[in-house]
Amino acid sequence: IMKHMYCEKCRHLFEGERCPNCRKSRVRPVKLEDPCFLTEKGTPWSGMLADVLRQSNIPFLSDGRLGAGLAVYSGTIRESIRFYVRWDDMERAIAIVEELFGENS
Repeated sequence: IMKHMYCEKCRHLFEGERCPNCRKSRVRPVKLEDPCFLTEKGTPWSGMLADVLRQSNIPFLSDGRLGAGLAVYSGTIRESIRFYVRWDDMERAIAIVEELFGENS
């Protein structure tokens, strides 16, 4: 049985006792309502994914890697957006990412 652990700092899911992303050991079992990292996409793919998630009634959070000031300075073409969905929506969201992009990250 796979036990999913959750890192509140980076919102990543994983197995084990230490987050592979930030290496923190202060982790806990995932809860249905936890916002979990789904994928990271750049322009224009991030807009497409956001639209499809909305059409599928999957609530999500998103944040940019550059920050607003640097994104304005360098242009949105370089902006990369991270997407997070609730754990209980993760399976449907992964299926959407696989269908749109042929991947599961």
